[in-house]
Amino acid sequence: MKTLLMVALVLVGAVVAVNYWHGAPLLSDPRAPHPVAAGTSSPVDVNTARERGAEVGEKVAVAAAKIRDGAQEAALTSKIKAKMVLDDAIKARSIDVTTNGTTVTVSGVVRSVDEHDRAVRLARETAGVTHVVDRLKVESR
Repeated sequence: MKTLLMVALVLVGAVVAVNYWHGAPLLSDPRAPHPVAAGTSSPVDVNTARERGAEVGEKVAVAAAKIRDGAQEAALTSKIKAKMVLDDAIKARSIDVTTNGTTVTVSGVVRSVDEHDRAVRLARETAGVTHVVDRLKVESR
């Protein structure tokens, strides 16, 4: 799954880069007339073109890394929520799970100390989680 996501990101980055270098809009009507370039009688500076290409490549790499990180965070959140939904001792709808990198925050209101401890333990035991921030409150009756 990760490999497929990375291949897709690289392909999207390549399409964006090629369209940028050719000056074509990403989503355009191929039948529409293209504007004629004005003022292109001077020679192209190869070094400037290389620098701009390197800048674009850098931006694409940064964007791909952000997307990859976001996907990993979403996967961690989903794993934890799925564990909570499948656990009969936890009322998963009352617990919010957010992920920032490998740090997971659990918040909300739980019915008992046992439910609190179980929810935090499920989050801690999830592969890829390095730290759990506990913001759960035990409901007082």
